[in-house]
Parts: sequence; structure tokens; C-alpha cells
Amino acid sequence: MEPLSRLLRPSSIAVIGGGAWCANVIAECRKIGFAGPVWPVHPTKTEIAGLRAYPTIADLPEAPDASFIGVNREASIDTLRALAARGAGGAVCFASGFREAAAETGDGAALEAALVQAAGPMRILGPNCYGFLNLLDGAALWPDQHGALRVERGVALITQSSNIAINLTMQTRSLPIAYVVTAGNQAQTGMAEIASALLDDPRVTALGLHIEGIGDLAGFAAMVARARDLGKPIVAVKAGASDQARVAAVSHTGSLAGSDAGADALFARLGIARMSGLAELLETLKILHVVGKLDGPDIASLSCSGGEAGLMADLGARAGLIYPALTPRQYDDLRAALGPKVALANPLDYHTYIWGDEAAITRAFSAMMAPHLAMGVVVLDFPRPDRCDGAAWDLVVNAVAATRAATGRPMAILASLPETMPEPVAADMIARGIVPLAGMAEGLAAIAACARIGAHQPNPVPLTLPGSEPQTPRLLTEAEGKTLLAAHGVPVPKGVLAKTPQAAAEVAVSLGFPVVLKGLGHAHKTEAGAVALNLTSAEAVADAATRMGGQAFLIEEMMSGAVAEILVGVIRDPAHGFVLTLGAGGVLTEIMADTQSLLLPASAQDIADALDRLRIAPLLRGYRGKPPADLGALVAAIMAVQDCAIAHAGALIELEINPLIATPDRAIAVDALIRLGERP
Repeated sequence: MEPLSRLLRPSSIAVIGGGAWCANVIAECRKIGFAGPVWPVHPTKTEIAGLRAYPTIADLPEAPDASFIGVNREASIDTLRALAARGAGGAVCFASGFREAAAETGDGAALEAALVQAAGPMRILGPNCYGFLNLLDGAALWPDQHGALRVERGVALITQSSNIAINLTMQTRSLPIAYVVTAGNQAQTGMAEIASALLDDPRVTALGLHIEGIGDLAGFAAMVARARDLGKPIVAVKAGASDQARVAAVSHTGSLAGSDAGADALFARLGIARMSGLAELLETLKILHVVGKLDGPDIASLSCSGGEAGLMADLGARAGLIYPALTPRQYDDLRAALGPKVALANPLDYHTYIWGDEAAITRAFSAMMAPHLAMGVVVLDFPRPDRCDGAAWDLVVNAVAATRAATGRPMAILASLPETMPEPVAADMIARGIVPLAGMAEGLAAIAACARIGAHQPNPVPLTLPGSEPQTPRLLTEAEGKTLLAAHGVPVPKGVLAKTPQAAAEVAVSLGFPVVLKGLGHAHKTEAGAVALNLTSAEAVADAATRMGGQAFLIEEMMSGAVAEILVGVIRDPAHGFVLTLGAGGVLTEIMADTQSLLLPASAQDIADALDRLRIAPLLRGYRGKPPADLGALVAAIMAVQDCAIAHAGALIELEINPLIATPDRAIAVDALIRLGERP
């Protein structure tokens, strides 16, 4: 394949087609200052947008590095074939009506396959995409307006939505953007390949992604590893959660985990900061561009308002940030700087006694900072420049810059509202090494995200990849499932199968009372009335089996001494991997929805940490004088479940133990649901 760098950093551009979109590509190339030739191609026009037009691709002076194809979907295929024959570097396929519209057109998928075949080794973006902006070298294969400016270094943005890409370029937050690339259908070149090419540019500082779906999980993981090696953090907004990962699940795990939990687990595993929206994405990228990832969640907040200090405390705690108590040194230095009337705390309301005195503000800010703090955040909303005088606010910016220089700690100025952080002021801050944050909630979420990136420890064990979907799925009986689990070391109760109520009673006598009776053939036995607990006589067993009906029964020893009931489930998520879900188990599983998700394989420490994050964790540790669970046995049992899932990864669709009973001295799987298919 041609290297993507030839397409993304072209020396020559061809624009094929005669519509307004193509004319705009030429206009944008002029506006951005593209230094090379731009060659329009049209069979009948001799001139487009003031440039000489060539009748065919074969007539071009030389093979173009990058081409914008602005013709209909059928003509796009022939155009790609001609470009490939000419030895072109790559192309943007603007036309839609391919795989994304297969249901409407009926032939979209076939046409997309023909498009890829026609391109051969030549790189293509799309189809159904706007193209890209290279703001470093000045290249704009872009058929619409945009708000980006040339930069010397900055962040790269990739999105599967062209309209979101346009919106991101219109930001007024002074975030330096190096590249904007739209991936479209990713028929040939996927997001991971695009990202790898952009990350290799030394002028790119961080990567922002808007993701609707991950098609190549192995490639995506490899790209993230490459970014980590280069020291370039990744921030993502993941949208378009679908039912794909639920795989028509019959387990509780499938309804609780879904693809969104899979995305959370994947990003946490890979060290990608997942943000809830585009504003948070941009603010996080801004921090990463200016100061990089943060050492931790401990920050200092400074404002001249008690109301702002209170908001910072509440929103910061909600974001997972920590405001450490003042050290004796901080307290003494702040008292000396602010006098006796100011209550000293973190967040700090430094009042307005020193407002307008740059030297005094600098002393106070420097006194607040300490080596154990990851960042200092000064809350400052700037007045409207069209109606007010902001000279006194400039003194605060100067004081923050001086504090940063004196203490060596990262510093940010945070405006509680995005509109009170003027773009020229923000640009000046970035030039001075200060992070300008626009919006209190977004800014604090961004700080927390950069702390999570800084704390991430890479997992050296590769993900267990799902591969092709197994065929002809079959739900194992509970007895079959437990036999499979036991073979991998999962503790299960002693149990015996019986085919009649009388045989069930006889088995119960041999096992010893009390026992549990289960009717086989139900995914959710409790809802079906196919479970009877704590039976203490043969007559009770026979009566319960008769009421249940069915062709087979499982009789097991009755477990006692439960500290907690735990759900342990694994689902096959084609987009993210095998998702291991841990949560509050038993009959209230879906009502409580108390779960944590990891990807396979997970370490014993990962599992222990996930259990500790559950709301029922206090039960496991021993609540109100009750005995704690044997956490070692619980983690070992979950690790054995994982071993079983990995051993059968090619066939596994879903696996669930609900509940795994945790007692003071053991953990035992009392119910099991496993669905396997045939390897394709």
C-alpha cells in the first residue's frame, strides 16, 4: 500500500468534478496557503475556479499525491481506477450511497467493495467523507467552510462524522489543531491506520477521536501502543452504542454490559481518556497540548469568591479530583501573603484585598503551590471586552505565569463559563505555558482525565480478541456448564442429575439435607419457578419436582454462610473484546445494576480493584461486625472463570455465574449459564 503520508502531506493535488464542492476545495487550498499545484479535472470545462482544467486524469502533468473525488458514486469507481493506473498517492472519496446506505440502495455494499478493488494499492479515505485538513503544511482537501488556522504544532482530530469535524474546527478555545481527518465508511483505510500516520508526525502533541464503532480491534490496540511509545496521549468520545455486543444475550450480563460497558473497559485498559462530549474532549486536549498528562488528581484551586470556591469543591469532587489540605508551609506562607482576615483552605477564596496588586497576587499564588500538587487552577472569568476594561485581569494572568515559573508546577486559568474566556486571551495564555480552561465542569473533567492518563499502567498481556462470530449457538444445561467450569478450577457445589421426582428425592437423601432442587432447561430459573431452596426431606424434594415439571432435575448441596452474592459474566463483544462483568448478584442483579467491567485477560489485582469499586464492597469487607468474605478465594474463582472463557474463546458467546456465593472461607458457583457455538 502507498504510505498515508503521501496523501496527508501532499505536494500536488487533483480536484476531480465540477460542482460547488470541488470549487470549494480549490478555494480552501488557496486560503490555507497550499504551496503546490492544484489541478482540476473535468471532461468539458476548460477552467474551474480560475485554474486550468484537464479533461482526464491521464492528461495531468504528473501523478497527484492527493486527489479529491467529487463525482457520483458510480463515477467514483472509474475515477479511482484511473488514479491508481496513473500512480497517484491517494484520494478522498466524497460521494455517499455506499455501505452506509445499503438498506436504502440495495447495492451500496457491492459498490463499496468495487471502490476498494479499483483503488488497488492507492490509499483512499471514505467514501462518504469530507476529507482532511493539514494545518501544519497547508493542505485542505475539504469541500466546505472550516474555522481552523495554520499552526506549527498541535493536536490531531479524527472523526467518523464529517459534520462533527466541521464543528470542531469552529471552536473558539484556542486549541491548536494540527490535523482534522474524517474517516467516513473506512472502506479501505481505518481510523487506527489514519491515527498511526498522524502520530508519527513529531509536530502532533496528542490525539482526539470521535468514534462511532471500532472495526479493527487488533489494529486499534496496536495504534494505542504506538501512541504510548511516542508519549502522545489519546482522548476519545465514543458514540453510537449499539446492541451488537448484546449478541441476543440470554444472560443478565448481556443486558447489563452491552457495548457501552465494553467501550469503557477497552479505553480504561488502553489508557484512553473517554469523555462525555466534545467540549470535554477539546478541554482535555488543551491540557495535554500545553502541559501533558498530569501526575495525579491532587490540585489547588484559587479564586476571589467563596461561591466559586464552593462550586470548585463540589464539581471537583464529582470529577474525582482531590483538594489536599494545606501543609504547614502553605498555611504559613499564605497567612503572610494574605493577612489575618482570609480563611485559609483548599479550595482557597483569597478575597479581593490584593486585587490589582500583581506582586501580592503572585506571592499568594506561589504560596499555595507545592510539589505534591499536579496542577494549580485559578478561577478567573474575564469581562466582556466590548463593554468593560480588563486591565486588572491581565495582572492575574501575569501572576499565574510568574507562579508557574517560580514553582515549576503546571498552572491553569479556568473561566466558569466558556464565553468568559476570550479567544485572544486564551491564545496568549497558551503561548505563555498556561492552560486556559473554558467552563468549570468541562475544565475539571478535563483535569481529572489527564490525571487518569498519567496514572495508567500499561497491561503487557495482549487482549483476547473475539475473532469471527461462532455459528449455531447452543445453551448448555446448568449441569453441563458446571462440569465445564469445574474442569478449569471453578468451585461448584456437589450435585447429581435425576430424571423423575422420585429419583430426585433419592438423590437428595444420598447427598444429605438441606438441598437445592433445580429444573433444567431454563435460562432464568427463578423467574420460571424452577428453583426450590433449603429442602429438608425426601418428600419436600419429590413435591417440589412434581410442581416444577420438566424432564430433568439437578439436586445440589445447599450453600450457607453467604457474605454476598456476586455476578460473574463474560460476553463476546466484537468491537471491544471479551467483556468480564462483576457485580451484585442474585435476584436483584438488574435492579441494583451495580457492576464493573474489565477486558480479558484481567490480572488478579484488576479483579480485586474492580470488586472494591462495587457498591456492595463493604459487604465483602465485613459490614457492621459481620465476617468478611474470603477475598482471595473470590478472586481465585473469578480468575478460574476467566481461564475457562479464554480456553473456549473461539466458541464462547456468553458465560454467566449468578450467583457466585462468597462466604468467609470459600467462593462457589451455584448457578451457571453458558452459550457456545461452533468455530467458523
